[in-house]
Amino acid sequence: MRILMVCLGNICRSPLADGLLRHLVQKNGLEWVVDSAGTANYHIGSPPDERMIATAKKHGVSLSSLKARQFTSADFTQFDRIYVMDRSNYKNVLNHAKTAAERDKVHFLLDHLYPNLQKEVPDPYYGSQEGFDEVFHLVEKAVNQLLKDLSHG
Repeated sequence: MRILMVCLGNICRSPLADGLLRHLVQKNGLEWVVDSAGTANYHIGSPPDERMIATAKKHGVSLSSLKARQFTSADFTQFDRIYVMDRSNYKNVLNHAKTAAERDKVHFLLDHLYPNLQKEVPDPYYGSQEGFDEVFHLVEKAVNQLLKDLSHG
């Protein structure tokens, strides 16, 4: 299984989802490939936001090896499933899709918790530490459910 997590800048939500899923994949001895990307080019080459690194670290998850990159059309051939954090990312990713098969790879991460509702992971970037904590717990639940769904489904 090859999974890509996508948000806007690839410094908060998608690297968190990436790091959490990598952590679970390693813990469960799975041979999955996990990565993340942003639909915008603001932070290419940058590490995740310091607040997100610290939040994940509090829970035993390291994001320190991750670097932001931009989503490209080539990601459709590299990954089996592409998870977006919100409707804007969904639209931006679909703009790169050339076929129905590519469009079918794109899903909302929170659909694993709230099927077919297209619920969004809030962007904590402009908020307080509390927002980063809330996003951590929400993404952690979604990634745990994703692992269950795709491992047994």
